Amino acid sequence: MQRDLGGKPQDISARVDSPYSDPDLVIDVLCIGAGFAGCYLLHTLRNAGFRTKIIEAGSDYGGVWHWNSYPGARVDSQWPVYALGIPEVYENWTWSEQYPGERELKEYFRFVGDRLDLRRDTEFGKKVVSAEWDEEMMGWKVKCDDGFLVHAKFLVAGIGFAAKRYFPPWDGLGSFRGVMHHSSFWPREGVDVKGKRVAVVGTGATGLQIIQEWAKEIGEEGRLTVFQRTPNIACPMRQKKISKEEDAEMKKRLAEVMKQRLDTEAGFLYTSSELKMADHTVEEREKFFEDLWEMGGFRFFSNTYSDLLVNRETNSAAYDFWARKIRARVHDARKRDLLAPLTPLHVFCGKRPSLEQDYYEQYNKANVDIVNTRETPIANIVQEGVRTEDGTVHEFDIIALATGFDFVTGGLKDIDIRGSNGELLRDKWDKGTLTHLGMTTSSFPNFFFLYGPQGPTAHSNGPSCVEPQADWISDVLRQMRDEGSVKIDAMPEAELEWKQLVYEKSASSLRNTVLSPYNGGNIPGKPIEALCYCGGLPDYLCRIGEARDQGMKGFTVS
Repeated sequence: MQRDLGGKPQDISARVDSPYSDPDLVIDVLCIGAGFAGCYLLHTLRNAGFRTKIIEAGSDYGGVWHWNSYPGARVDSQWPVYALGIPEVYENWTWSEQYPGERELKEYFRFVGDRLDLRRDTEFGKKVVSAEWDEEMMGWKVKCDDGFLVHAKFLVAGIGFAAKRYFPPWDGLGSFRGVMHHSSFWPREGVDVKGKRVAVVGTGATGLQIIQEWAKEIGEEGRLTVFQRTPNIACPMRQKKISKEEDAEMKKRLAEVMKQRLDTEAGFLYTSSELKMADHTVEEREKFFEDLWEMGGFRFFSNTYSDLLVNRETNSAAYDFWARKIRARVHDARKRDLLAPLTPLHVFCGKRPSLEQDYYEQYNKANVDIVNTRETPIANIVQEGVRTEDGTVHEFDIIALATGFDFVTGGLKDIDIRGSNGELLRDKWDKGTLTHLGMTTSSFPNFFFLYGPQGPTAHSNGPSCVEPQADWISDVLRQMRDEGSVKIDAMPEAELEWKQLVYEKSASSLRNTVLSPYNGGNIPGKPIEALCYCGGLPDYLCRIGEARDQGMKGFTVS
């Protein structure tokens, strides 16, 4: 017997005519994924009196950071905002660097799991493969890859935007005789590249970090070849250690800092300037850019002129400044033109920017080279290595595939989630994504997702987006419990209105002119659409708050 949200006993496993019967677990709320979203949700909902569990495919907490073990893996959100805003966590944890690496992040999540006593309510080593809405039960029947069955009143996906890795459709991926790994599934013990012929395919944030490390690890006898289609627009990270004095001073004001991050456009401790470029003279502009550059981090992108992404002249000026800075660091003329061309291949910040420490200096080494795949695309993978379309076979011992992810929607579509009308979620979204508030989708009642499609997601610092979404869900569930309601579903017309709003916010940006993961442009055949809400975090939080305050506008609650 399981208490329902109205406080009345109800047997939610009564049906026996389904492969989802005879559950191993009967609960109020099931969360898929044990990253920031899962940890925060479990803690919050459990404190609210809901019987809540996490199911996680990995062996520990961390989400993407449980899996990220590739060389140089490091977060590019600056201390202290890339962390949970839970006092019993942040008051007892000390970071060592401004931008923590994957090992420290793994330690942090282990600490979170222990400090909040999450392990007793987490099932590790289980991957959710299907979820089916049952109208009679008024809940979800969820199945894992090992046959483990869960019956839950509410289902929440906290799998993030990088849950499904992407492999380009090259022939021969399994024929390579050397060592090949996708960046998202790197062996914990690492890969010895000293003296080896190695390749990195892809130059997004992950590829940049691998290249930055491998160029040092290969030694003088090794050779690194980078397969680049689009140069990475990267700015200096300005990494540094955190002193005991800095940590002590920050801890005094962390409670306020965690609130303050929600008032900024991207969930950091800084936001776009109110200035437009036209407000400055040329000399003032150069000084403004130079100051942001020296501060480092995302400030050159996120703390800059307010019209960077709407005014082409401002955008071009920012690119020209960036290109001058980078070109001065690269000695070889051919490499310089590939890494920082005088004429940009797309608008500045059209694709996700990255942070680097000494990335560009690595190309000054004679044993680090670039293959421009715009001119000579990769044709296929062969036993010896990589064959390009000009017929050249590039021979390697080790290949790193930094080819990214089926961004935002891929992980959700990878699960057989079947709604109240019998339709699979992937089929519903086949021609385009439909959500209400970036957290729900019609005909999939009692189903929520965080840090997913049509939310601020990739335009926001992760925890800054996840926590208010989780708080919103928690408030809704408590309200339903208080009112005796057992079912909530988004209205189809509300989905269309939200999609139009997401489109309008995106269409006003120069970023909308570029095919990228932001709009599905990195996956062949994927619908081209705005996948994230780019109206800023404060505006988004205002809108989801208004929906709840206006009697759950856009939802049917019964």
